[in-house]
Amino acid sequence: MPALRAALAHLGAAQLTRERLTVLGFGTAGERSLRTAAGTLVDFSSNDYLGLARHPALAEAMARSAGARGAGSGASHLITGHGAEHAALEAELADFTQRERALLFCSGYMANLAVMCAFAARGERVLLDRLSHASLIDGARLSGARLQRYAHADAGACLRLAAQQGAPAALIATDGVFSMDGDLAPVRELARIAQCHGAWLAVDDAHGLGVVGEGGRGTLALAGLGSAEVPLLIGTLGKAFGSFGAFVAGSAEVIEFLMQKARTYIYTTALPQPVAAATRAALKLARAESWRREQLAANVACFRRLAAAAGLTLVPSDTPIQPLLLGSAAAALAAQGHLADAGYRVVAIRPPTVPATGARLRIALAATHTQAEIAGLIDALAQLPLPAGSR
Repeated sequence: MPALRAALAHLGAAQLTRERLTVLGFGTAGERSLRTAAGTLVDFSSNDYLGLARHPALAEAMARSAGARGAGSGASHLITGHGAEHAALEAELADFTQRERALLFCSGYMANLAVMCAFAARGERVLLDRLSHASLIDGARLSGARLQRYAHADAGACLRLAAQQGAPAALIATDGVFSMDGDLAPVRELARIAQCHGAWLAVDDAHGLGVVGEGGRGTLALAGLGSAEVPLLIGTLGKAFGSFGAFVAGSAEVIEFLMQKARTYIYTTALPQPVAAATRAALKLARAESWRREQLAANVACFRRLAAAAGLTLVPSDTPIQPLLLGSAAAALAAQGHLADAGYRVVAIRPPTVPATGARLRIALAATHTQAEIAGLIDALAQLPLPAGSR
């Protein structure tokens, strides 16, 4: 297949080939180490912000549920796949987000496709932040609506698009915390625009829930917004909650409509009940143990203070996502390799995940990092041959 070989060669020449790291094991619960064939690395790349992914309570809940209910659901939610653990988790997520109902999905990607395709259609427009997650972009395209993208975090640009004549703006969608930049969407302003123009507003708060806002309830809680202002809240369960899957939360009518219309809900096997059981354990821990969010915030502040002292230039971000911009894919890959040699796992993020000149190291902090680990990473970063703009 010459065309495929040529395409792969082109990716390689541009240093855009993606590779997987096989993780052979982990440190004990509460540690951030990864065991690989090349040695042990301190993990500064995963989205396990609260350090719950390997908490024994999750493993115990999963094992109990698997023993009682089996490993798989065996069918979609609308056939025989909807179990007691699913129902309980949906109720608990609705309570956590202070909304009437929640609906489980197998992944954040599937949840976003569901929302975009259910609430926009041909003859309408969808407005997206230019740095929105790929799943929101793909969902907008699949919906058949006309996709328009406004400048990143620019509510004024969104307003100008919403005010255009012609096809109505049916849906405005954005990340809450942007996954590659760590900054927050201007959700208050977007809510006003959506209400003024009769559009739905959807916020994908994958990286905000569990981390920011009162009680860890995310970007919308931080902004003081509820379901009246933001009818569609999307959350994932594989980041701060350390499990797997996703959900959409909203009013009873919104969730009922989504359940009737969302193809990624109707035509797929339900999330295994043991995964839902583990997530329930994680949600309980996240709500009860506020020290995890407090320690995470302290670690973010520590990292930024030490980075400034070392002369490293970071983009503005008060979240666990701390990007160090390097410009080229080659520079980002080289930095990733140097850090691995020093004992740290920090992944190079390259186009098309980020803009053409926006290759970077994406440093992800967690509640379970120690100050010694953070200081060690800063020392390793300070020794990198960084471009001028990164110092």
